[in-house]
Amino acid sequence: MSDVLKAQSGAVLTLTINRPKARNSLVKSVLHDLTEAFTGASSDESIRAVILKGADGHFCAGADLKQTFAEDPDLLDRAEEYMDRFHGLIKSIVHSPKPIIAQMQGGAVGFGADLALACDFRTASEDAYLQEKFTKIGLLPDGGGTLWLPKLLGLSRAMQLVFLAEKVEAKQMNEWGLLTKLTSSAEIEGTTNALAAELAKGPPLAFAASKRAMHASVGSIDEALLREREAQVKLLRSADCMEGVMAWAQKREPNFTGQ
Repeated sequence: MSDVLKAQSGAVLTLTINRPKARNSLVKSVLHDLTEAFTGASSDESIRAVILKGADGHFCAGADLKQTFAEDPDLLDRAEEYMDRFHGLIKSIVHSPKPIIAQMQGGAVGFGADLALACDFRTASEDAYLQEKFTKIGLLPDGGGTLWLPKLLGLSRAMQLVFLAEKVEAKQMNEWGLLTKLTSSAEIEGTTNALAAELAKGPPLAFAASKRAMHASVGSIDEALLREREAQVKLLRSADCMEGVMAWAQKREPNFTGQ
């Protein structure tokens, strides 16, 4: 079975990251298939809204470091190429003229958090949470998080979430205005589908123009991703990052030295 499932009901396309045993973490094939799906939806007139979700009660745990390094031990020699795959996915969401909903259940962690934030709307079940966990392994948010968080939450709160890698539960996300709808696990599918159906009946040209204008007003995602790419490539090759990854793998506290 594919790692990305596609299902269209009327004018609504649902994309499901289907790697539940790995908490729907991202590998090359998933990045490619999601980017292709969002790009295709952008030019498909039969699609008026898109839902992005994860299988079996998890949204997305970010990059699958174990499988990625197992598949490509020399990954750090091509860090720029690796980053571009992730950024291509974010751009395919932000630049799409269609309204896109992140259906959040379980964790949206690391790049998974940025993936949810890149979507236009977020619905969440009560067990959902968001966590920018990058600094735990000596990295920075690299899916546009350095743009989304200050704009959505303010600089002080964004610093708090990035520096301390704090978990933000669904109730808190809702109070901070990050969610369109907060509901129970039993009702999340129906709630998200109802929102998507409502959006699908709306004026596509006006929605597309509004999305472009509002994104332009908050700042360029392309420029933000470029800044993150340049910084992240350096951090990926740092001793602190290697220490962070080793500590994560060994389930211990990292000892960062600033090298």
